[in-house]
Amino acid sequence: MSTSAMADTKRYLDDVPQEYVFWCCDGRILKNLRELRDAFAVMSEDTFAYHVNTANNDFYNWVRDIIKDDTLAGDLFKAANTRTAVKLVTERIASLSSKPTSAPVAASTPVQKQTVRKTTRR
Repeated sequence: MSTSAMADTKRYLDDVPQEYVFWCCDGRILKNLRELRDAFAVMSEDTFAYHVNTANNDFYNWVRDIIKDDTLAGDLFKAANTRTAVKLVTERIASLSSKPTSAPVAASTPVQKQTVRKTTRR
């Protein structure tokens, strides 16, 4: 994985800067994808509809513009309810969590096993 892709993975999962948190109409303040997933899990459909309707899609905008995860943003754009949204975010977190977030350490040269012979004296 390229260094850029590793940095993106880390950024997607980290907290956003304080000035870019998501203020949900039900009072929740979301700082990262895990909190978004947890909010979707208990969010009412009315709250979801407030943020996702024909006029706007706040979750899509936040994930695209602030978290900068175009893949998840595109999926969330199509989510019609909280059940779908929580599933999408959960799957994305699992996918991102399975990717390394730093450059792999080069494997060291294997040490050859040395055979020690015992000599017997007669």
